[in-house]
Amino acid sequence: MADAGAKAFVCGHPIAHSRSPKIHGFWLKQYGIDGSYEAVDVAPQDFGRFLAELPESGFRGGNVTIPHKETAFRLVMRLDEAAEAVGAVNTLWLENGVLHGANTDAQGFAANVDERAPGWTQAEVAVVLGAGGAARAVVHALKSRGLGDIRVVNRTLGRAVELADHFGAGVSAHSLNAAEELLGDTGLLVNTTSLGMHGNADLPIDPARLPGHAIVTDIVYVPLETPLLAVARARGLKTVDGLGMLLHQAVPGFERWFGVRPAVTAELRAMIVADLGVAK
Repeated sequence: MADAGAKAFVCGHPIAHSRSPKIHGFWLKQYGIDGSYEAVDVAPQDFGRFLAELPESGFRGGNVTIPHKETAFRLVMRLDEAAEAVGAVNTLWLENGVLHGANTDAQGFAANVDERAPGWTQAEVAVVLGAGGAARAVVHALKSRGLGDIRVVNRTLGRAVELADHFGAGVSAHSLNAAEELLGDTGLLVNTTSLGMHGNADLPIDPARLPGHAIVTDIVYVPLETPLLAVARARGLKTVDGLGMLLHQAVPGFERWFGVRPAVTAELRAMIVADLGVAK
């Protein structure tokens, strides 16, 4: 049951670019909930005080984005399993005065690929490009869904090794130079790097060696079709853009704060696509 007057937020620095207020605002209107969701710019040096003052703020909780996700992980009192695995928090809520933290990026990633490429978990091998926080969320999602051979590829091998060691069995580390040799039996290729963002035409890797049944997904959503996805589509491969991850990761928080589990619909997607000013 939705509670009247419930308040939530997204905080980051900067924060004006965030699409989260539009997503949650859409749902508040759709479900007729008398609540609010606002963007709050919090500088890094103020973030600890911001969290400490949450119980008196009137907020039920909110989202955390760059550069606060790792700091939130260290400061919240209770963590969910995904946050523990990823080492970062993107969703906060207060429960009996106790600040809880979750990471919904892994859930958002999996739900997006579930929707756009059903059956993806049958892939025996996944290659993940990048070794940052987003890669950690993706690897957690892949392990949680039963993929047993996950190959992390990164320009700096040491970071890939660190990530692979963190997740243990079934996750291996590889340098970018070795990447194309890994693609011959890959069923799922995931790009978590910033290559391809904002019209950067560089490919993080050439998908030419992928088998015909492979699925290629990119967590970047500006542009909606990155150069990697365009090349993969031209080869006839199934592709999944990153916008759905943004939409689906917002679902659990909204349910926590406002008491209704929202749906990711074609109407919501079209609204955000129009706001991004990118081609469908």
